Amino acid sequence: MGQSNNVTEFVLLGLTQDPDGQNALFTIFLLIYIVMMVGNLLIVVTVIASPSLDSPRYIFLAYLSLTDAVYSTAVSPKMIIDLLYDKKTISFPACMGQLFIEHLFGGAEAFLLVVMAYDRYMAICKPLHYLSIMNRWVCILLLVVAWVGGFVHSVVQLAFVSYLLFCGPNVIDHFICDMNPLLELACTDTYFIGLTVVANGGAICMFIFILLLISYGFILNSLKTYSLEGRLKALSTCISHITVVILFFAPCIFTYVRPISTFTIDKPISVVFTVITPMLNPLIYTLRNAEMRNSMKKTLV
Repeated sequence: MGQSNNVTEFVLLGLTQDPDGQNALFTIFLLIYIVMMVGNLLIVVTVIASPSLDSPRYIFLAYLSLTDAVYSTAVSPKMIIDLLYDKKTISFPACMGQLFIEHLFGGAEAFLLVVMAYDRYMAICKPLHYLSIMNRWVCILLLVVAWVGGFVHSVVQLAFVSYLLFCGPNVIDHFICDMNPLLELACTDTYFIGLTVVANGGAICMFIFILLLISYGFILNSLKTYSLEGRLKALSTCISHITVVILFFAPCIFTYVRPISTFTIDKPISVVFTVITPMLNPLIYTLRNAEMRNSMKKTLV
């Protein structure tokens, strides 16, 4: 990997070059990361410890929380530590490792959101057959498919980038190693690889996002036959999931459904889906879910 490269490390410009701004952002993102880890791990522990949450819906939610925690950890700790230093560097192998983990768990989360939407569709549209269809083996199979999908996506991304020739410069105007800034530094023609990135990342994001919107259209349409109480309960679940879907896929589509280029807004957008969204997901799912809130209280007590 990278045998012909003159570049052994990359210099990250980070979020800002202003010392006062870096100090303020260090405190803010450290607090966000702590809240994110506590919130997501609390959901995982609560689901494991609560017999009442032994259902596909909460099992998938626990895996989503675990995915968010690892996904953000691949980016946040280094970004936070780098805010304390003027010069921010990352070795070539570490850069490739960060890229792989970021896309592995990001891709797995995209497919997991599809799995969760399918679970809600079966629960709302086919309630009489839900338990027989969404049995434990089906849940395991869906989780394996989500992880395999994320793994294949990540391997494809890494396979193209890791064998590019980097001969200098080595300065990345970002706080993470990602596809677009790396392709801009390559000394070889990246047109074909850029199309592959758009197809493998952007097109998948767009396709899954549209598929999810259509599926929730069917779900919302089926609620016409429900009572007012049942409709409100189902809507509460759907709104939580739709909010998470939008928070995840909107930045993803903006970042990867376009030609290889760098914009000023790329850093704030990356902050949203690598730092902010993983922190908000536990709040979105727990604040609107009385059963989860009650189970959390019992777990903490």
